[in-house]
Amino acid sequence: MRFALDSSQQDFASSIDALLSKSDMPAVIRSWNRGDTEPGRKVWQRLAETGINGLLIGEEHDGLGADAVDLVVAVEQLGRHAVPGPVAETIAVAPHLLAQAAPGRLSALAEGSLATVATPPHVPSAVDADTADLVLLVENSSLHLGDPGVVQDSVDQSRRLFPVTAGQRLGAVECAPAFDLGALATAAQLQGLGHTLLEMTTDYAKQRKQFGKVIGQFQAIKHHLAEVAVGLEMSRPLLHGAALSVRDGSPNAPRDVSAAKVACGDAAYRAARVALQVHGAIGYTQEHDLSLWLTKVRALVTAWGTPSFHRGRVVDSLVGAS
Repeated sequence: MRFALDSSQQDFASSIDALLSKSDMPAVIRSWNRGDTEPGRKVWQRLAETGINGLLIGEEHDGLGADAVDLVVAVEQLGRHAVPGPVAETIAVAPHLLAQAAPGRLSALAEGSLATVATPPHVPSAVDADTADLVLLVENSSLHLGDPGVVQDSVDQSRRLFPVTAGQRLGAVECAPAFDLGALATAAQLQGLGHTLLEMTTDYAKQRKQFGKVIGQFQAIKHHLAEVAVGLEMSRPLLHGAALSVRDGSPNAPRDVSAAKVACGDAAYRAARVALQVHGAIGYTQEHDLSLWLTKVRALVTAWGTPSFHRGRVVDSLVGAS
């Protein structure tokens, strides 16, 4: 199986990276954390103009009609820059659900609206329901408009969680493929977050001095960073392989998505732990940009299915096939 991205996908990733690199994302995230979502919404609008919101929306509804591989390419870049807001929900989950039950709402999503989704039991709360233009709830194979409750605490201040109760019923849906898309998009975010943490930590290790030497020259630091790099490179084929399985409608897609979610989550978590160790006490402070990436990794590791759930799915699939 060939995992190399084609030139158009690489160019798409580069254009997203360039757009977000000019957006002062740490300032945008901090504003979002304080409840001022206007800078973040402006970033989302610029992203929508590149077609990201409409990746999985058909051309008849003003989308790009792309596939799961294009999805992970784009969302990994959003992870690299820790873009706040309901990323997986807006780009991956809501389009799939609305296409089944309320296709008339897809054009607004493609044009830049934000959507959030709760799919109990594995996704019991809707992210940023106070900011999203559309709040959805899947209950008993039915898609409903959701009514948000009282905000709940999250380890990541840019991910406000809301319990949701069912409102107007939009129609019947098959939720399992949408859940897999949410887990796949979250895995892509984690992959991107891990790479930025590795880059931030490597840059810091090249500057920070102890005992008259930059700490990046110490063998122990090199080993830690090498382990992070290996973990991220080993998780990438699983991520792309899962995207191919979803794109091709493989019966093994749920297993492959779970494997990617576990691998990308573990790699990003290792990157976060090593980043904190190398940065030392400064890494604990909210004033340092590192904290914005650390907390998002911690939150996304359990989003759209916990590691234990996804490991269980992989084991069940392998046992069933034996």
